[in-house]
Amino acid sequence: MPKHALRRVMASTAAVAGALALSFTGAAAHAAEPLDYVALGDSYSAGSGVLPVDPSNLLCLRSTANYPHVIASATGARLTDVTCGAAQTSHFTQAQYPGVAPQVDALGAGTDLVTLTIGGNDNGTFINAVTSCGTAGLLSGGKGSPCKDRYGSRFEDEIEANTYPALKAALNAVRAEAPGATVAALGYPWIMPAAADPSCFVKLPVAQGDVPYLRGIQARLNAAVRRAAEETGAVFVDFARVSEGHDACAARGTRWIEPLLFGDSLVPVHPNALGERRMAEHAMDALGLG
Repeated sequence: MPKHALRRVMASTAAVAGALALSFTGAAAHAAEPLDYVALGDSYSAGSGVLPVDPSNLLCLRSTANYPHVIASATGARLTDVTCGAAQTSHFTQAQYPGVAPQVDALGAGTDLVTLTIGGNDNGTFINAVTSCGTAGLLSGGKGSPCKDRYGSRFEDEIEANTYPALKAALNAVRAEAPGATVAALGYPWIMPAAADPSCFVKLPVAQGDVPYLRGIQARLNAAVRRAAEETGAVFVDFARVSEGHDACAARGTRWIEPLLFGDSLVPVHPNALGERRMAEHAMDALGLG
């Protein structure tokens, strides 16, 4: 082969190799880009009661050890955390406090991942059910089912009539603002044990017959979250199995949820640090991020 022809072949080969190298380098750099992750939701998302507290917004009682921060740390994601204690579904599109923007304002076309736990504060479902049943349990000395006898299907009816459509609307709002994101709606880990535990009455003063009643209300709420997630293209992260035995009646070091009385958190009936870590780990497993 003439030398000038050989030089042309070598030059062409070098150009192709260079182009391939640049292509692979670009692909590797793109693959290494961190996820753009936005965390939304209520106090279960915010980790309210878990130290340390995020000083950037004390109104929201947000922890820097909540499950969004655990996920971000494990995955290297770029986290924007706008979770806020006491948030309702309405606060996805409306300001919760002066100076606290609607949560979906944190989303954008470039958002890759969204996580949220929401719905428990709508209608006062959690707080009203737990405090009402706790008061009734104390007055009854732990006997019977005074809360169920008084309220019947009221809490579950409110979930079906009000919370479920509000959940669906909130998730649709998330999808509208972050159309390319993977959206994960996390359920609520069990608060009550599977069966009444008389030894737990001092920590969670719910009458024996109301233990399954309260657990049924929570199951109905989680079912509403699941249904809303499935109907809006979100991933539902189910804690029914993995949180069994880690309820508020479990021993310290085992429980994920702190009891109403004599617990280790200033915010009772909420996840502790262990609970937030386990919520993060199970969410990552469900999303294939482990």
